[in-house]
Amino acid sequence: MKYKAIAIDPKHPNQFIKIQKPTLNLNPHDLLVEVKAISVNPIDLKIRQESQKNSLKYPRILGWDASGIVLTIGDQVKHFKPGDHVFYAGELNRSGSNATFQLVDSRITGHKPKTLNWEEAAVIPLTALTAWEGLFDRLHINYSDQNKTLLIIGGAGGVGSLAIPLAKLYSKVQVIATSSREESLKWCLNRGADLVINYTNMPVELKIHGLKYVDYIFCLNDIDTHWSAISEIISPQGQICTIVSNNHPLDLSVLKLKSAALHFEFIYTRSLFTTLDLPSQGDILNMISKNLDEKKLTSSLNTTLYGLNIENLLYAHQLIQNGHVCGKIGIVY
Repeated sequence: MKYKAIAIDPKHPNQFIKIQKPTLNLNPHDLLVEVKAISVNPIDLKIRQESQKNSLKYPRILGWDASGIVLTIGDQVKHFKPGDHVFYAGELNRSGSNATFQLVDSRITGHKPKTLNWEEAAVIPLTALTAWEGLFDRLHINYSDQNKTLLIIGGAGGVGSLAIPLAKLYSKVQVIATSSREESLKWCLNRGADLVINYTNMPVELKIHGLKYVDYIFCLNDIDTHWSAISEIISPQGQICTIVSNNHPLDLSVLKLKSAALHFEFIYTRSLFTTLDLPSQGDILNMISKNLDEKKLTSSLNTTLYGLNIENLLYAHQLIQNGHVCGKIGIVY
């Protein structure tokens, strides 16, 4: 059986092409999924841009968010059967979800929320895993925290849109988000932020609200630009987590006097290195799914496109590149 996909053209890496590929054999832990909807994330755009610099030998299928129906399972798969509805963020080193069928490791897959449609579910996995791991695995926020503050830089984006409600649901921290536009300010408040400030001068903005320091900082964009402010406003013994790489050297010595810590969060660490706690990602997605069905969380879908085609993928990439997307973009087949 062959499946259809849209991939980066190796001859013209700035363009997409339609391809057909034979369905691959399952690994023992794999699910073969008929993809029903996908989401587009900044990582898609980043890898597409990197492909323009580094020559590709073969077409590359992007896509790291999907929902769909299980068709076949590997012989070591537990907790899934053919016909199950699932959602997942996939793996960085395998073919992506911009396709009609996809193989995915069952251990990093969750049962799709029953109350959400395909596209509402497809936009969740990558950002939910990133938000959860950043907040609770890296920053070590816990429910017993009292009178502590969390600053989320980039609260209206995909990760921020889930980090805000997850922090409110699983801790007692005061959640402060940053924005620069009226639309993103309202979006952050609707997602549950206690306070929204302008990111252009965070130390001054915080002082206006009676704050000199914050205990936790979750940086979701442009750490180079924000580093000076971050190092100024992080509290003594505070925790900083970033999901973005720095393009220039960061002066880490500014953290020494405060004994502050800097963490990186990358959700594909576990699958790239097959860590012992790899199955935790499936557990997290199932927990997120339960919270969505119980209306404790809501989907971050804000833009829906119809049909897996080159035009929709290019349009979604352009929206992300413009940098003014609140929430997530979903494409339903």
